[in-house]
Amino acid sequence: MRVLVLSQRLPYAPNRGDRVRVYHMLREVGAHVEVDVAALVHDAEEESHAVDLRGIAGEVITARVPRARNLARAAAALPGPVPLTHILLAAPALVPALTALVSRRRPDVTLAFCSSMARFALEPPLSSVPCVIDMIDADSAKWAALAEAARAPMRWIYRREARLLGGFEALVIQKAFMTLVVNQKERDALDALSPHGRIQIIENGVDVASFAPRSAPAPSATVVFCGVMNYGPNVQGAVWLATEVWPIVRAARADARLVIVGASPSSKVAALASQASGIVVTGAVADVRPYLWDAAVAAAPLHIARGVQNKVLEAVAAGLPCVVTGAVAEGLPGEIAPACRVGNTAHEFAGALTALLARSPEERRAIALHADFGHAQWSARLRPLMPLLEAAAGTAPR
Repeated sequence: MRVLVLSQRLPYAPNRGDRVRVYHMLREVGAHVEVDVAALVHDAEEESHAVDLRGIAGEVITARVPRARNLARAAAALPGPVPLTHILLAAPALVPALTALVSRRRPDVTLAFCSSMARFALEPPLSSVPCVIDMIDADSAKWAALAEAARAPMRWIYRREARLLGGFEALVIQKAFMTLVVNQKERDALDALSPHGRIQIIENGVDVASFAPRSAPAPSATVVFCGVMNYGPNVQGAVWLATEVWPIVRAARADARLVIVGASPSSKVAALASQASGIVVTGAVADVRPYLWDAAVAAAPLHIARGVQNKVLEAVAAGLPCVVTGAVAEGLPGEIAPACRVGNTAHEFAGALTALLARSPEERRAIALHADFGHAQWSARLRPLMPLLEAAAGTAPR
């Protein structure tokens, strides 16, 4: 059997949420059958990592997303019926590359990630190939939530995207052999779009061995927040944490430090760095794990969150208790919840952080160890994937 994986980002390095799940699924599939990859790439650095997938995938084709051109086309398309997601993530070279790949190595089944790539699984040259679509989460619900928090004209644009993408997601669910999501919350959102659709939950896992702490807990008063720092909800969360929550924490703990770790910090995030307030903004780092191992507590201050926040799973696996918002807590696996504290207001969030900082390093590590990773490792989470792909491949006309 041969599987073709379609990804909106090259699934390497697995250092951000929309790569981690694809990477681990690719490894799982590649351990059993032949697998090829077709991925969008957004810059030369990302494209350079295609060679790193050798040994996992047979062939890897990439197509560059022309950002400036797509932005202009998206503005012109606003009066029309096409989701902006499909315009902003268009890559003119992808369909010709897929056509050539399919002629050489026709797949038995396609595994496509997110609504951005699902359309390629439904169109030639792949329209006759059975497909499994991993939505991960309901993108239309994310845009609806962003609309509620936005002002005009972005509110109208976000509502338009939620409506049009929701219609496309319903179509995908009807046509796919199976649609995957990460948790019950996302399944409920897609069930509302397509009540009789075939939707299955495959939860995210965590690479426990990789993140497990290498030494005793750090005797620090450092709070760490990890994420891609030009992503809207992360930016909003970082600003809220630094400007509304952090002054309360510092009033109780003058030695507390906040380290915001992640690539591409926006101007708003970069401006948060202040020696006087004990705030550090790192920008991109080669490896996030040392920052987790050196911290006392992790924070996930997102008020708009879909799916599961991998940053929380990784922080807990690294031995840290985590303070999260209710929006984040809703998406977490039940096994991880005992290691987390929830705060929605600035005072609640600051109180939870301060209470954890008041604990000894050993007590904080013990709280993290309340999480049960026995069934939360990727190998366990992905066990249903291969039987599902085999069943989908079996529906192809012979």
